[in-house]
Amino acid sequence: MDRKTQLPAHLHDIRKRIEGYAREYGLDFFDTIFEVLNFDEINMVAAYGGFPNRYPHWRFGMDYERLSKGYEYGLSKIYEMVINNDPSYAYLLESNMDVDQKLVMAHVYGHVDFFKNNFMFRHTNRKMMDQMANHATRVRRYQDKLGVELVEDFIDRCLSLENLIDYQSPYVKRRPDHPEEDERKIAKGFKTEREYMREFINPPAFLEAQQKRLDEEASRKRKFPERPERDVLLFLLEHAPLERWEHDVLSIVREESYYFAPQGQTKIMNEGWATYWHSKIMTEKALEASEIIDYADHHSGTLATHPGQLNPYKLGVELWRDIEDRWNKGRFGKEYDDCDSFVERKNWDKRLGLGREKIFEVRKHYNDVTFIDEFLTLEFVLEQRLFTYGYNDKHQRWEVMEREFKKVKEKLLHMLTNFGQPAIAVEDGNYDNRGELLLVHKHDGVDLKLDYARDTLKHLQTLWRRPVNLVSRIEGRGTLFRFDGKEHSDRRVEL
Repeated sequence: MDRKTQLPAHLHDIRKRIEGYAREYGLDFFDTIFEVLNFDEINMVAAYGGFPNRYPHWRFGMDYERLSKGYEYGLSKIYEMVINNDPSYAYLLESNMDVDQKLVMAHVYGHVDFFKNNFMFRHTNRKMMDQMANHATRVRRYQDKLGVELVEDFIDRCLSLENLIDYQSPYVKRRPDHPEEDERKIAKGFKTEREYMREFINPPAFLEAQQKRLDEEASRKRKFPERPERDVLLFLLEHAPLERWEHDVLSIVREESYYFAPQGQTKIMNEGWATYWHSKIMTEKALEASEIIDYADHHSGTLATHPGQLNPYKLGVELWRDIEDRWNKGRFGKEYDDCDSFVERKNWDKRLGLGREKIFEVRKHYNDVTFIDEFLTLEFVLEQRLFTYGYNDKHQRWEVMEREFKKVKEKLLHMLTNFGQPAIAVEDGNYDNRGELLLVHKHDGVDLKLDYARDTLKHLQTLWRRPVNLVSRIEGRGTLFRFDGKEHSDRRVEL
């Protein structure tokens, strides 16, 4: 982009006012740089995941075409984008009305406050703009040296596996700092003060059994990997026979997956938080009388819920408002929970005024799963008329399936845990002592899509260079899927 993208003077003044309002409300954000782009430029940046520079790959071109067609036919329009970076960068659409630019700026400051303060983003690279440019340079060098087709083909395979990372590993310590030395432990039996009693207290058969247990334990520890490894990409980086450039490209894909993961894990909270603050800033501070109709029209469009879709803006902002209201009125704690009277609970108001403090606390310590688990209440589900839906084979149509609170909550948590995807881990890197890879699907209610599973095995085999296997539960029975590099097979196994 050669042309200047800095804010014009009148938008610069608007930005200063909106930033001031956001700080008055207590938002704490990185410096934020706004740039103005036309629809074509904003589609290009959106296709790159919000970054002005990414490694070259055909999928970005495909995304650009999809976004451009959507804009040209009036099917979709990007109002704003913001990058989790320090300083943060945000993009405004040149053709937007000033009231939309105000709304977007207020929304962006909500996002940047969330990026800076929510625990899920603490591990992310705050200089990712530079890192993305670095990734692009490295990939282009490989393409110049080895050919575009070869490198793109390898990236295709890596991207098909990019979700096989351990989303919890940035927050949970998985590996010891100092692995135990591989030294055989000798069974010593029980301690005795008198030497002549040793053989009676620790007879040979007992010591032999103890030694066998220690040897078996050591054998399990030498297992490869020692414990199931959820970060399949890390396992491949450490053990697959990759060429140096392949190792580097796979590490780039893995690094970017971990960078983007928190945005998916906090989608409801983050969009709800930004919507809460743009609504607050606009209606209490920034709106001119002449802008109210346009604002109401565009804001209601953001919160519109379409059939068959979960709108994270709507669910998120309503939950934030509900939490604030509950803590303002004291509708929490044992006394409130033990109250059985519907009327009394509905009119409960202790006038505590703790709502604003509570939502800032929640924004810091929760993700979507814990947010829904902790704060989705029966009253909220009834008030928002939430339900689950599914396809009725008998009537051959999509229908409302459940309105029960427990079912609705379970469905939401199910969708959010591991993004609703099957949990896969590397179980053995030397399966059957033949150097084959064995993965296990921990079945927690999410079935494998068999065509996806077979494609995944195919791509994994090209990186592992040996046959790969996957164990799962299919129709209640254990099944081992195998791809040997030429053909797929499967057989029943005991779980």
